[in-house]
Amino acid sequence: MINHTSVYSMPGTCFFDLAPAAGGEPYRIFLSIPAERPPAGGWPLLVMTDGNATFPFAVASLVTQAPYPTGTNVGWGVIAAIGYPSDEPYDPLRRSWDLGPPPVKSYPPFVEGGPPVVIGGTGKLVDFIENELIPRIAEMVILDPMRRSLFGHSFGGLFTLYALFERPGLFANWIAASPTIYWENSEILKNEAQRQDAPGNAPFLHLSAGEYEGDELAPFQYRNEDAHARLEKRKTERTVLLAREMAERLNGTADGVRTGFELYAGETHMSVLAAAVNRAVSIIAFTVQSLTDL
Repeated sequence: MINHTSVYSMPGTCFFDLAPAAGGEPYRIFLSIPAERPPAGGWPLLVMTDGNATFPFAVASLVTQAPYPTGTNVGWGVIAAIGYPSDEPYDPLRRSWDLGPPPVKSYPPFVEGGPPVVIGGTGKLVDFIENELIPRIAEMVILDPMRRSLFGHSFGGLFTLYALFERPGLFANWIAASPTIYWENSEILKNEAQRQDAPGNAPFLHLSAGEYEGDELAPFQYRNEDAHARLEKRKTERTVLLAREMAERLNGTADGVRTGFELYAGETHMSVLAAAVNRAVSIIAFTVQSLTDL
């Protein structure tokens, strides 16, 4: 007989709630630390947004590949995923504020009678990551400051781009999966044009999208009643095109950014998450040079 009240936990992981020092609601930090002895320079670190949704994918990818480095080219590292005190995979209101770039703007509620949707808090989240999250993890485990990576998907991908353009030295690798570059008439391109020069080693930016985020829907989506509306939405979003163009535009620019673009075959905007997280796990163990061939 199955005991439906049993709770499963992922071995080798933990979580804790951490409120910003300046005040505000706490974040739930999902953490995976290798049981092995750290290398001399410390562990690489992968920081992820939308932690409730992304952390399980990342841990599963890491623990199935890292024990076999000669066959997978994946080694052990620390994963810290920023989520919220909830059992749901996403917190729409909080992620809108945290991941939506400034200026501060308000939009209609997600549901009738609900609170307005507000964006513009990305700078505060970047501050939290740099000044509170990373130092807190560094108190718990030895980290290699030269091998830090940031991953975000969708709005999280947009956040990743914003953080890269504002503080390129914070991470060595930036992984923006299906970034919503189109948001607010591609306002993020202004940040790109005014971006800061990267100090020290050139950062690597990995951009990606699913095959069915371009001009074509997934075959099953054509059978749905909203197929026409989805196709029209694709024309606005242009996720594949804008990500590919950004990768081509930034690669080898004067400020030293290196880029790669990857299209995931057969994936939609949501199904691509597993593939994109798996790639992020490999990036924390790969060299920048090997990734430029993607």
